Amino acid sequence: MSGFFKWYHHCLNKKPILTQSLTTGVMFAVGDVIAQQLVEKRGKEHDYKRTGRMSLFGACVAGPSTSLWYRFLDRYVVLPNKTHQLFARVFLDQCVYSPLSQVVYLGGTGIFERSSPEEIKEKIRGFGPALMANYKIWPAFQLINFNFVPPNYRSLGTNVVALGWNTYLSVLNQQIIERNKSAARLLAASPIKNNKKDLKKKDNNKK
Repeated sequence: MSGFFKWYHHCLNKKPILTQSLTTGVMFAVGDVIAQQLVEKRGKEHDYKRTGRMSLFGACVAGPSTSLWYRFLDRYVVLPNKTHQLFARVFLDQCVYSPLSQVVYLGGTGIFERSSPEEIKEKIRGFGPALMANYKIWPAFQLINFNFVPPNYRSLGTNVVALGWNTYLSVLNQQIIERNKSAARLLAASPIKNNKKDLKKKDNNKK
């Protein structure tokens, strides 16, 4: 096991953003597996495409953006008072990056799922509950992360805690998808819609 950590440490030092991005992709996939198997109890009905989409989003979007964001904070949010610096970084992280990342997650996964623009808009409306849940966990953790964890390992620390968070996001995303499907089925079966179709047919027949 020590050999693995030495190898991982070497990768972090040599190619930090790539290593952090791939790690995030793996953790997003694990979070989705937990969501499907332990929360949703899918068993053999596991949706592997969904797990793949989550992994792809983690590796290509969440991982790089988090790594670059942490580097931005380290480089540009530098204050003489270290306590003020710590709280300024956490404040910006939670007031700028967190809301944006929630919207990008809901919209980005919608794109990966080939959802329609209307379906993506509906997903983004789930932003509120996700953000409120975010504020119950991440501010306290980021105070520890930015204060005690070395810069190259902050993304890894985030990913460890995010294992549970990714599970929550995966479940939330799937719930929104199911609600959209239910709404679409109800709309398709709506008497009003069917009456409109019948009237349109009658008008066409008259012509």
